[in-house]
Amino acid sequence: MLKTLMILHRCCWVAFLAILVTGFFLDFSSLWGWLAIAVAIATRFVMGRLLRPSAEETANPPAPVEVRPPVTGRWSALNSPATKVPSHGLRAYGQAYAIDVLAEPEGGTRPAFGWWPLARRNRDFPAFGAPLLAVADGTVVRAVDRNRDHLSRNSYPALLYLAFEALFREIAGPGQILGNHLILDLGNGTYAGYAHLRRGSLLVGKGDRVRAGQPVARCGNSGNSTEPHVHFQLMDNPDLDVARGIPFTWRGLGVPANGEVFSVDPVHTEEPERAGVTR
Repeated sequence: MLKTLMILHRCCWVAFLAILVTGFFLDFSSLWGWLAIAVAIATRFVMGRLLRPSAEETANPPAPVEVRPPVTGRWSALNSPATKVPSHGLRAYGQAYAIDVLAEPEGGTRPAFGWWPLARRNRDFPAFGAPLLAVADGTVVRAVDRNRDHLSRNSYPALLYLAFEALFREIAGPGQILGNHLILDLGNGTYAGYAHLRRGSLLVGKGDRVRAGQPVARCGNSGNSTEPHVHFQLMDNPDLDVARGIPFTWRGLGVPANGEVFSVDPVHTEEPERAGVTR
């Protein structure tokens, strides 16, 4: 059901764009375009209802799955499930409990969000190229790193472009939203997803077995991303069109809330330490 609705949703947006372009050359009613948009909105609404947890699940939420952090060093949390669920505003693509983390080196060298410059090069951001680690023993079920790393979108004008760009990524499917990504089968119906990886940085391929703490890729800025950062989530299916999010907790750390800075020792990843909270 979810898969069918997701395909219908994309087809409606494709139909709307086709009608919009064709309308410049042929004379016909724009009613069909509005109808396509209405169906697209309706399918998104129905998908949201289907993905919403039942009353029983709300009263007795599933226990979080404990895994290692996917990074080492000093980072801060953004769009965290410790602050709100769904953390990214929607449950689609298994993102209900997803988290974004940004590299925060000592000295505050990460470029700030503002009006200018409109875009920055990826190497201006400390997260770009940072190693990512397997959060548990598992098997690689999907590994993609052919998408380009685009310039940052960390300015107010660039956010408008990002919103426009996101529509076309939505039509193209979750692969374009996540950009370069990696999915690990951790067993027991649990899958770990890493998104926005650096182009050509994957160290593993489909079918490979990985061990907890093993380097698997590097942080990048591909897909629907404002700046180089790590997007991490657990889900119940490797097919992102039908996946439902699974809550996680990072061993020795828990789940950092929005704005919270935390540190993970590159040697002793079993016992990460909180570095404080930024506001």
